[in-house]
Amino acid sequence: MAIALGLGLAPLPYDLLLVLRQLPIVFATHMIASGLALILIPITAFARRHRQTHRVLGRLTAVSVVIGGLTALPVAAASEAVAAARAGLFTQGVVWLALISMAVAAIRRGDAARHATLMIAMAAVASGAVWLRLVMAVAVARHLPFETIYGVAAWACWVVPLALTQLRLANRTAVAWLAPGFPNVPSR
Repeated sequence: MAIALGLGLAPLPYDLLLVLRQLPIVFATHMIASGLALILIPITAFARRHRQTHRVLGRLTAVSVVIGGLTALPVAAASEAVAAARAGLFTQGVVWLALISMAVAAIRRGDAARHATLMIAMAAVASGAVWLRLVMAVAVARHLPFETIYGVAAWACWVVPLALTQLRLANRTAVAWLAPGFPNVPSR
């Protein structure tokens, strides 16, 4: 859906239309790159057993995440949303960029376990885009106070998955619950 919105193939909600009018190229680029990242993240994870395919997909995923993350910053700042929501979305973009940067650095050092851990964290942060849409759909359907829910959800929808992922990884268990075969987290 994000790709369709970025390409102008689906109608935008009014609040996003306002952002598109302010930042036409940046907004479209953000929607397309971030949507592509959401598609590529699980495909890349499932291709991990096929080293060459995983590398190619990993590079495409990283580029999509970097472009999506960089463009998320001005999009969040230009949003008409309440300040708490703008701050949550902006911070999500910064965290997404930090995690992908650290994951790329880890794999370049040959630290596959750290790379996997960081990529799982990055995927958890990315999932916030999906959770936010689901939470807001429920909020609208239930006629809940939109601005309040949006302000809280813009933080909770990525912080909670990240925290749950980190709690799971901190237990040093294999992350088979997410994707069988990922390496165990190294002991500290």
